[in-house]
Amino acid sequence: MKIGKWIGGIMGFMALGPLGALAGYAIGSLFDKANDAQADFDNGQGGASYTHAGQRNSFLFSMLVMASYIIRADGKIMHSEMEFVRRFLRTNFGEDAVNEGEQILLNLFEQQKRMDASNPYAFRNTIHECGAQIAANLTYGERLQLLDFLAKISQSDGHVCQQEIEALKEVAQAMQLSEKEVESMLNLGGDSLADAYKVLEIDPSATDEEVRAAYRRLALKHHPDRVATLGEDIRKAAEEKFQHINNAKERIYKARGMK
Repeated sequence: MKIGKWIGGIMGFMALGPLGALAGYAIGSLFDKANDAQADFDNGQGGASYTHAGQRNSFLFSMLVMASYIIRADGKIMHSEMEFVRRFLRTNFGEDAVNEGEQILLNLFEQQKRMDASNPYAFRNTIHECGAQIAANLTYGERLQLLDFLAKISQSDGHVCQQEIEALKEVAQAMQLSEKEVESMLNLGGDSLADAYKVLEIDPSATDEEVRAAYRRLALKHHPDRVATLGEDIRKAAEEKFQHINNAKERIYKARGMK
């Protein structure tokens, strides 16, 4: 993934908005490595392939912007969180994306420090504006998958602190997602009955019919087909998330003797 492809895919989606401004800063410092990148992009495929590549790169940059806020929520940049991002980039976007994506993330950290030096709420406000732009340009299913990745980043050091939870809720709300959806993502890998209820976004006092309705609702909104245009690797991540939802449902059904 060369820089020209980042630019071509991202700028059409983010032009003139807060994400576009951050993209210009974060990618701008990489221009010295991009002498032949734009030519590569110009000679690339068009039509549907171009559209899907643009969506994919825009999804990736949106994830990096929001990850820069989640990672620094507790005032620290943990090695485990950065390593998770590296693995994510390598697995989902290829080896070429690792160094470029990591450098973009470091540039975003630097931009956050610069903005907050003059106004401690400046970057936070920009994140909220970015969330609104993401909500306007990514589908509901894509935003849920983005939130799932952000939750996994916060969990990568084995502990999710209160500052990270609050940051995840802020980001979710800005992207027009709910706090219950944040709790659902954070409990996907849990193995207790209490975790299962949180995954399905319901209380243990829910009736059997409410449990069934909650599962049907989650199965619909988290179906892997909703992120199919982002690529097979992102779809596989969505399938893993979908399996966790099914596991939570089965745990509740078994505890209640439901079929």
